[in-house]
Amino acid sequence: MKNTFTFVLMLLVFIAKAQTLQSPSKAIKLDFSIGENGKPIYQLSYKNKPVVSKSSLGIYLKGDTDLATNFKIDSVKEASLNETWQPVLGEQSNIVNHYNELTVALSQIGTNRQLNIVFRLFDEGLAFRYEFPKQTKLNYFIISDEKTEFNLTGNHKTFWIPGDFDSQEYEYNETLLSEVNTDKIDLNNGIGLKSIAGKHMVQSPLMMKSTDNIYLNIFEAAVVNYPVMHLDLNPTTFALTSHLVPNAIGDKAYLQAPCVSPWRTIMVSNDARDIVGSKMILNLNEPSKIDDTFWIKPMKYVGIWWEMHVGKSTWDYAGSQNAQNTESQALIASGKHGATTANTKRYIDFAAKHGFDGVLVEGWNVGWEDWFGNWKEDVFDFTTPYPDFNLAEISAYAKLKGVKMIMHHETSGSVANYERHLDRALAFMKEYDYPAAKSGYVGRIIPRGEFHDGQTMVNHFNFIARRFADYKMMVNSHESSRPTGYHRTYPNYIAAEAARGNEFNAWSNGNPPMHETILPFTRLLGGPMDYTPGIFEIKMSFYDSSKKEQVHTTLAKQLALYVTMYSPLQMAADLPENYERYPDAFQFIKDVAADWDESKYLEAEPGDYLTVVRKAKRQENWFLGAITDENARTTEIKLDFLTPGKKYQAVVYQDGSDADWEKNPKSYVIKTIQVTSKSKIKLHLAKGGGTAISFKPIN
Repeated sequence: MKNTFTFVLMLLVFIAKAQTLQSPSKAIKLDFSIGENGKPIYQLSYKNKPVVSKSSLGIYLKGDTDLATNFKIDSVKEASLNETWQPVLGEQSNIVNHYNELTVALSQIGTNRQLNIVFRLFDEGLAFRYEFPKQTKLNYFIISDEKTEFNLTGNHKTFWIPGDFDSQEYEYNETLLSEVNTDKIDLNNGIGLKSIAGKHMVQSPLMMKSTDNIYLNIFEAAVVNYPVMHLDLNPTTFALTSHLVPNAIGDKAYLQAPCVSPWRTIMVSNDARDIVGSKMILNLNEPSKIDDTFWIKPMKYVGIWWEMHVGKSTWDYAGSQNAQNTESQALIASGKHGATTANTKRYIDFAAKHGFDGVLVEGWNVGWEDWFGNWKEDVFDFTTPYPDFNLAEISAYAKLKGVKMIMHHETSGSVANYERHLDRALAFMKEYDYPAAKSGYVGRIIPRGEFHDGQTMVNHFNFIARRFADYKMMVNSHESSRPTGYHRTYPNYIAAEAARGNEFNAWSNGNPPMHETILPFTRLLGGPMDYTPGIFEIKMSFYDSSKKEQVHTTLAKQLALYVTMYSPLQMAADLPENYERYPDAFQFIKDVAADWDESKYLEAEPGDYLTVVRKAKRQENWFLGAITDENARTTEIKLDFLTPGKKYQAVVYQDGSDADWEKNPKSYVIKTIQVTSKSKIKLHLAKGGGTAISFKPIN
């Protein structure tokens, strides 16, 4: 009896002590303990250096109760996994999922409510989430707040955008943590949304770099039935606290046990390439729930879209279908409406001639005269074309030419209206052989008071992916909440925007040259982005001499973006006639793949530069993209990624010697050389410039 008591006492002492978990490489270490007042506490170190000091974990429930204090440890369980899986589409044909796991089962003294915290340590970082077991003391509940802390150990350089619940379409700011202040930010975003919640609130993913050259990234994975997490910053102590997006009455999430929260992630490395190349977010999502994925395919497309942004044409038909006023009649007669039968056929011809898979048409359906900013419930029905868009004729013509049409569903934020019409819209797409749609959510959300990043809308975006899958169709969302790896579970969710895209260059102050060097470290960690690169006519004065706007890159950098900005859905965004003026440069867009066997990040520094090389799926062709910020850059790249013993023809698309994103953006040079895996190539990138290279084996 004495021996049994001693064993139990020792077990209780062991459980009460701090728990330690190491990553597979042992470079990252987690310590977990129960602190003062029974608070769950964790801390994180990298190569024996603290990167997150003692930080509290917990959930607050509506009704002045909490799951944040008075806890004791009931049990501790460790596990490990080392597996390889194959994505349907992706940067890699094989993804390694290797981690060590610690599950801490907690119960609350006095209430006996139960909460599990699960930690996973990968070689590139930590992930943890809250699990709510089925229990009599906690069944249906409402989260009023989540108090997950990330207490950082220094005043790191950080790349941030303000915590807007309705939009991520901001330029990135590069400051110290102590200098974060959203009061200095223009909150109009170009679309008039102002859902900002605090002057020291930022969005995740938050990319940082310490003074001793350790890279940190705070994000989340597998956001399902839960709101998006923003971060409140204390600019004095450098403490970050989770801030969940509320609904119309201030509640954060409605849950029923058993259930889980999203994973909170902290990536850490002294090599930026480990962050940008990480598949940790994907690994934290559930495997594909679609059994037969043969219909999920990469696409390169053109479309009636950029011509509206540059003012050549309009989305609307001009007033209404029955326009009577002189101005509207003149607009129709002048052919200002972009989505006409004749214009669409022109794009189909161009796509067929140059080997593109699809054609997107925006502005094809009625409703565009009164769609933006009016908070109207029933603007679009998604099945009624304008009278100058003969859908049956266009679909037949596209089929004849071997081109797929891409549907456009702009909701104008009226989500209830879209869901009411969704099955009719999908059946309509099936009838006319549309395999994919681009959805849009510009404007305030209806139901009123909901935010793009709230639980209701997260559920909507995920529901749309699932419903499209029922019809064997792909979806590309714009103005949605930012992805967190859900495309692993539903790979027909082929891409999203959810960041400041290329179109801002057409009608605003644009995206600064460093913008595209930051996005792979932030937005793209959660999933592919439909950035719409490939603009050749850089300056908007080309269309109107009074315009000052322009794309903030060189033409060569626009080519490189097809490699550095991963997406299995890639648009050649410029007008067909603009590509026809530069057929030699256009060749790279025609050649570059959209699905990959292998990707290697050769050079990486957030906000400064990125060099990526990728091997096309089931081919021996490689493609390289190198981009820089506002500073010119020279570098030398080893080609040891090529297959030894093979010779390759390398076609190099580079900035001209006088190229400059602002002064001379269209200066480029193309050269062809022969290389092997033992070769090196010097790259000369202009200010705001880039280099794109295709490598093809020589038979």
